[in-house]
Amino acid sequence: MTFEEFYEHYLSLHQNKWCRRLHVVGQFATIAFLLYCLVKHRLILMLLAPFVIYPFAWIGHIFFEKNKPAAWTNPLWAKKCDWLMLRDILTGKLK
Repeated sequence: MTFEEFYEHYLSLHQNKWCRRLHVVGQFATIAFLLYCLVKHRLILMLLAPFVIYPFAWIGHIFFEKNKPAAWTNPLWAKKCDWLMLRDILTGKLK
């Protein structure tokens, strides 16, 4: 499977608007966490940044999509897809 095919699969797991919204909140929480770490000089905590989104995303998958997150099968590509989906939502490509 190519990354482009994986992204299409990833989007198929995120059809519910509330799941997507929780992902967006999680991404902004990740950005806020990174900014906090930089401002407070807690650089070692930045290692936790990739995990900030998970509570938000998994709530979306468990309660709204009722499916397994893509991160459970391919965590690196899923992380990249999280950011691509955020970009696509913010640019209006996805609702």
